[in-house]
This record gives sequence, structure tokens and C-alpha cells, in this order.
Amino acid sequence: MSFIPRHVFPSLPSLPRSYFLGHHHSGLNKMKSLLSSIDLVIECRDYRVPLTSRNPLFEKALEGKERVICYTKRDLGGGVRDGRNEEVVRGWYEGAKGQGNGSGVLGGGGAGTKVLFIRNGRDEDKDSGGGGGGGAVKRSVVKLLDVLRAHAQQHYKLVGHRVLVVGMPNVGKSTLLNALRAHGLGKGKVAKTGAQPGVTRKVGSGVKIIPSEDDNDDNGQKLKGGVGGGVYLLDTPGVFIPYVPSAISMLKLSLCGSVKDTIIPPILLADYLLFHLNLHSPTLYSEYCAPTNDIMVLLQAIAEKTGRLAKGGKIDAEATSLWLIQRWRQGHMGRFLLDEVDEDAEKRERMESEGEGMVSWNQARKMERERRRERNRARGEK
Repeated sequence: MSFIPRHVFPSLPSLPRSYFLGHHHSGLNKMKSLLSSIDLVIECRDYRVPLTSRNPLFEKALEGKERVICYTKRDLGGGVRDGRNEEVVRGWYEGAKGQGNGSGVLGGGGAGTKVLFIRNGRDEDKDSGGGGGGGAVKRSVVKLLDVLRAHAQQHYKLVGHRVLVVGMPNVGKSTLLNALRAHGLGKGKVAKTGAQPGVTRKVGSGVKIIPSEDDNDDNGQKLKGGVGGGVYLLDTPGVFIPYVPSAISMLKLSLCGSVKDTIIPPILLADYLLFHLNLHSPTLYSEYCAPTNDIMVLLQAIAEKTGRLAKGGKIDAEATSLWLIQRWRQGHMGRFLLDEVDEDAEKRERMESEGEGMVSWNQARKMERERRRERNRARGEK
């Protein structure tokens, strides 16, 4: 009998829907206060969830500013030769041309929006299902540097061009800053990065990523590619959505690492990953067990093979779940998108967003408190 994967993940009405922390709120307010001195905004979105990692808060807070949309972690969303999804995403923006007001699902949409795909791995890494890096990481970063340099030349300033980078938690903003500095100036990393969200908690003061016309290297030679007073990038804390209307969207963001691993039960998150693994190819975990829809079967097999058994041979299900999740996040358990990507996907997302409306921070806290009361009440009745 052939294996039949689940095509619908169970409904989870009691799942936490909020991860909007105090430093998210203060960080967003700080960004607003800086806007008058900002020349360009880079919004980072996770390529694995190109729609779900969009934060509507930025639409209102950064309205009117020219924006570059960077889809980070491109290398974790398929092989180098898998360009179909990129074409579809670019098509969303082409469809938005003429809007020009920065509104709508795409944020910063309109004829002036630049869309880039950034690879966050190492050039020596090999992509599953489609070839190695071959300098693709460097090329993607250099392409963004070219865009920033051209923008700075177009808006020439002796005092320096200021660029603000924004995005959801753990989407790769600090990693991008370090890469831009490395390739733009040949300098080492300055921004802390980590596997969990919340490493960056304050808006940075500005890090030079492109030299000025007067900058010299250590030998006193004029640096190439200098423009005006240079280009400075301001790193910011990731800002989450005040309230996530869809439980599935919360699972997607959690699986991609935008939410701390303590918020969503690891076994549940591993089960959601198994759901996607089966839809793509059960062979992704064939070294551990035969195709299954039972997460405990897979976790037991992984624990036995990797030595993650507690005393008495019992499985440490949570630790094994976190190990499995990390393997996927690092690209060792398949590289694929969690969002549906087709020509009509952004239209569906836009309609859902407009139908839901944007929830404020205070509303989100109130709704989350009520949800917790309901969960506690349900536990007490058992």
C-alpha cells in the first residue's frame, strides 16, 4: 500500500498568536523618529515564507520611503537552478507597478520597488537539488551593493547616505549588514548574529558599508567604488506582528526561527515540519525511518540513530524535535518554501489581510491574555 501524506494540518485554535515584545514596540517608534534622516529602506523578508514574513506594520510606519525588498536565505529555499519561485515573486511586484504609494501586500510596491534575492550561506556550500554556491552568495550581496551605490549617486550627499534595514525577527538583517560591510569595505563583522531571535534589541547608529570618495585603504590608496560621504547602514531589532490571525502562519514563522523555540511546543513544530517534508518528499528523512504521518515514530527513529535517548532508553522527544527543526533550518533536511507561491498568492494574501485588519499592540495583548485564560480554563476542566 502506497504512502498517503496529510494534505491538511489540524486546526490549532489555542496556539499562541503573539510575539510582539516591548523592544519591538520601542524599536518601531525609534525607526519612525529616524525617518526624516533616512534616504532608503531595505526590508528583509525570509524567502522560505515570502508572504508570511511581510510585516504590515512597516507599511504604515515607513510609508513614503523608497524601499528595496530583499528576500534573504534564498539558498534555503531551493537549489541555484530552481528559479521559478523567484520569477513568480518578481511577478507580484510587476503587477503592483503603477500603484506607487507603497501600500498593499507587497509593501513599497510600485514602479520604483527593487526586488533582490540574497543568499545567506557560504559559497562553498552545496545546494540540495541544484548545484553549488559557486560565488552566488557574493554575487547576490554585490548586486545589492550596486543598487545602494547607484541610489547614493543619484541622491548625492557629502555627509553620507543613510540606509535603514528592517524586517521580522531573525530574518537575517544583521547577517546582511556584516556581508555588505565585508564585500563593500573588506571589513570584519560588526553586528552580532544568532540562531534565536532577539539578538539585536536597539536601532544601531550606522555602520559604513560603502566608502566615501575620500576614503583610503591601509596603504594610503584610494578605495574603489566610493561615493559622496559613503553609505551607512542602520541595523534594527526585528519587529513581529502584534497579532498573527492564522495559526498556520504562526507555525511557519516559528519554524523559520522568527519566534523563540520556547513559545511553540517543539513536538508540535516538528510535526508541522513532518507535514511539509511528506508533501515534498518523504525520502528527505528516509535514513531514519519509512514514510510516516506520526511524528513520534520519526522522533523515536531519529533518537535511536543519533543517541538522543534518555535514561532507560526513553526518547527525549523535545530535544529530538529541536534537533530535527535545526537540521531543516540549516538546509540539511530539504530546502523548500512553506508559503504557497503562485501568480494569485499575493492577491489571496492581500484580501485576507484587508479582511482581517491590522491589530494594534494593546489589542494584541488583550487578545493574547484572553487566549491564555481560555487555555487555563480548559486545562482546569480536564
